[in-house]
Amino acid sequence: MTESTRPPSTLPPSTQPPSAVPPRWSRYVAVGDSFTEGLWDIDPDDEGRCRGWADILATRLSSRRTDAGLPALEYANFAIRGRLLGPILADQVPTAIALQPDLVSLVGGGNDILRPTADLDAMARNLEAAVARLRATGADVLLSTGVDPVDSPIVRRTRGRIGIYNTHIWSIARRQGAQVLDLWGMRSLRDARLWAPDRIHLTTEGHARVAQAALVALDLAPDDAAWDDSLAPVPPAPRRQRALADAAWLREYAYPWATRRLRGRSSGDLRAAKRPVLGPIEAGRAVR
Repeated sequence: MTESTRPPSTLPPSTQPPSAVPPRWSRYVAVGDSFTEGLWDIDPDDEGRCRGWADILATRLSSRRTDAGLPALEYANFAIRGRLLGPILADQVPTAIALQPDLVSLVGGGNDILRPTADLDAMARNLEAAVARLRATGADVLLSTGVDPVDSPIVRRTRGRIGIYNTHIWSIARRQGAQVLDLWGMRSLRDARLWAPDRIHLTTEGHARVAQAALVALDLAPDDAAWDDSLAPVPPAPRRQRALADAAWLREYAYPWATRRLRGRSSGDLRAAKRPVLGPIEAGRAVR
């Protein structure tokens, strides 16, 4: 196995500190749904598009490469909001493979799990087949667990299904030599301040923290040496305030979401990938 195809966990130890070791990846492709598209994290340089944790991760990897005198990272992102795991694997993964990346983040299944009829075992089998196909090309693969929804009054009903799917994720990663972004274990993601008003997607700060956790998952030191996953707790809001907020959420977000599902529609039906062309990241942002 060559240096370029060796999984991160088997790299020989380095005498340099982790933050000083440039990432070996030169071509990174992200596939998935709204989480990887970066919904609710608006690009500060372009208010008409989303950024998100994968874009931030790509920028961090590229900066470390250029700081070491290497060419900028090439990056593409095929993630589209609302996508189920099946279309992600059938449409996005083959397109990603055609670009010959050496790093692929493959995160999906959350939209399936929100449906009570989702077959978690079939999802896991299909996901593992895709991971095996990616690994056979020599690419490293970054998977992700789901977030623990224990503090969500409605989404926590899916907690058992998320837990089962997460177990599959860890097993797939062990068998296939993939890395895992452990969202379930991130303490900060239980803080409502990191969640957008729809309570399904992360804020800009949430995406930034996930990008830091992704560096850790890839055996790289986070950019901030003092980075801590936790947040200082805040006192709970009064009961009446919480009730009003819950009512507003049901009216503005939950009801429209349920209506789309009943009509067989998705928020991403007419959308295309935001970054479908593999291109270098220069001066802290990707060139489209």
